[in-house]
Amino acid sequence: MSKESLWTSVEISRATDGRANADFEVSGITFDSREVGPGDLFIALRGEHDDGHRFVEQAFAAGATGAIVDVPVVGPHILVKDTMTALEALGRAARARTKGRIIGVTGSVGKTGTKEALAEALERHKPSRVHRSVKSYNNHTGVPLSLARMPRDSEYAVFEMGMNHAGELSALTAMVRPHVAIVTTIAPAHIGYFSSIEAIADAKAEVFSGLEPDGVAIIPFDSPFCARLADAARGAGARVITFGTLAGADVRARDWVSDATSGGSLITAELPGASLCFSLAPPGDHWVANAMAVLAAVLAVGSDLAAAGLALAELPGLIGRGARHWLSRPGGDVLLIDESYNANPASMSATLASLGREPAMRRIAVLGAMKELGAGSDEFHAALADELIAARVDMALLVGEEMDALAKTLVGRVEFAHDNALEPALEWLSAQLRAGDVVLVKGSNSIGLSRIVSALTGGDA
Repeated sequence: MSKESLWTSVEISRATDGRANADFEVSGITFDSREVGPGDLFIALRGEHDDGHRFVEQAFAAGATGAIVDVPVVGPHILVKDTMTALEALGRAARARTKGRIIGVTGSVGKTGTKEALAEALERHKPSRVHRSVKSYNNHTGVPLSLARMPRDSEYAVFEMGMNHAGELSALTAMVRPHVAIVTTIAPAHIGYFSSIEAIADAKAEVFSGLEPDGVAIIPFDSPFCARLADAARGAGARVITFGTLAGADVRARDWVSDATSGGSLITAELPGASLCFSLAPPGDHWVANAMAVLAAVLAVGSDLAAAGLALAELPGLIGRGARHWLSRPGGDVLLIDESYNANPASMSATLASLGREPAMRRIAVLGAMKELGAGSDEFHAALADELIAARVDMALLVGEEMDALAKTLVGRVEFAHDNALEPALEWLSAQLRAGDVVLVKGSNSIGLSRIVSALTGGDA
């Protein structure tokens, strides 16, 4: 077995109860043939609309050294009864072999940002020994894939776990078996699939059911559901650490001010038996709370708080979740803030508040519809009018049918344009931009606002 080996064919066969037709080693894993690189294992999953077995030859041509399949193919492979079951089994085997400390992150808002920030904080203490789930691989396929990708020598691993139906987190956390579980916040995301926001809180609390013995639950003190989450965590045998900005939180941002130079915040945090003063690169009060969750997790796993503070000061913006781009225009630049990956009422409120604190000649909000809000969708969208006014937004570009409710509420209050299609929306926006503008782009991923970001930046978002 080479030093870089993630899995050998013998290990994969044993984990998946499969049969290998050749000896091989892999250094990576994917089920997306477009992502295959040299040394990868390609898992041919069967989905509703396509079959990964159609792309096995393409995967080998791209450099895959092996595949998991349920029918024999030409090339080194492991033959199994069901490839999805095999992926889950490989994920469980990766979890079983690791000696690292495992952290699971869930919540209605802030999962990916908190996961990334925590991984960076731990990486500063243990370089090249921290594993994390990539992108938003947080569902029934993404979680076992992220587990299966975990190097055998990882000392820490951070996994994002999402859900939009009750019972989903129970299955994921049983696979991840975290030592520490974070709930970032509770908000009406995916509320169209739930009877109430209390039901969302209960579904998020499922993450505690998979905690290892003597596990730690990290929960938001500022949330009205703090006690509900704490009861669920203690019922699962967990020790509770609270985080937030209000007096009484175990890990608390006691003071913070905006940093005019970086756009972020200067924070004084109080922890059990310690205090920490540090800079936080991403702007916004919601990021202050996220940072407290990160510090609570660092404390829970016994990592280095000072190193975490240094990492938080240097956090890069995430594509679709706060990345900042400067666009050149005659006479100066335009700041484009990319929050195009997702949106719900809580994240819209937090991000618009941050926009309101940005120094600008004009503030322009490009807002895509928020999905999966159920019967309350019109009310949630219309309520954004007050958020836009409070943020001193000069112009709004609304995209998507669900934005009709907001458009009606904005008449005579804020200058706006509304279109259900991206192309005319982009044409309108491009004609409006001038030096000194700050533009926020935010909406549910299915709206496709990343294409607007890509067109304006010349990227491939």
